[in-house]
Amino acid sequence: MSDREIIIPDAMHAIVERAGYAPAVRVGDTLYCAGQVGRTADLHVIADPEQQFIRAWENLEQVLEAGGCGFADVVEMTTYHVDMARHMPVFRDVKNRLFPKGQCAWTCVGVSELAHPGLLVEIKCVAVRRRAIPE
Repeated sequence: MSDREIIIPDAMHAIVERAGYAPAVRVGDTLYCAGQVGRTADLHVIADPEQQFIRAWENLEQVLEAGGCGFADVVEMTTYHVDMARHMPVFRDVKNRLFPKGQCAWTCVGVSELAHPGLLVEIKCVAVRRRAIPE
């Protein structure tokens, strides 16, 4: 029996077919999520920065939910930013609206480019599923 489970949300089969990667891998109660970006289910990059950031968080949430987790289960997060100084205020505003503030270790990295032209952020994380507490 394998201790690893590949997690693919229903809406992400196209990206798995095209890119050949797993959106997440669960080992025990730990979920390792690949970087998620602001693209639609049909793989189009969203041009508006705020809308792209919102979609990146929504895509991450889909992956987490498919793996039995949620934002509150995230223990470590790394975000990769193109033109970080320019877009960080909007990214931080979106993050603070959608993601629990101050609940995980977070590292931001500025990069020159991501996998496709127009992408401004990629969000990857590690989450640990909470077990029900016996009564």
